[in-house]
Amino acid sequence: MPIDQAATHCGVSVGMLSKLENGKGVNLAHALRVMDGLGLTMLVVPRAHAALLEQAAAHAAKMDKNAARERKAGVEE
Repeated sequence: MPIDQAATHCGVSVGMLSKLENGKGVNLAHALRVMDGLGLTMLVVPRAHAALLEQAAAHAAKMDKNAARERKAGVEE
C-alpha cells in the first residue's frame, strides 16, 4: 500500500507516517493510531516473558503460513 493511502487509512499525515517508518520520534497517540489502522496491537509484558511470547508468535506465524499453503494446494487440485 502506498504511504499516502496508508496515512489516509490510519488518519495521520504522510509526514508523520514517514517519520514512524524511519524510526524518528512520534508521539504515542499517533503511533497507536497507525497500529490500529493497520490492524496491529501492542502487548506490554515483563522483559522476562518476552522471549517466550516471541517464540509463541513465531510458532503462530508458522502455523498460519502452513495453513495458507494447505489452502492453496487444495485450490490447485
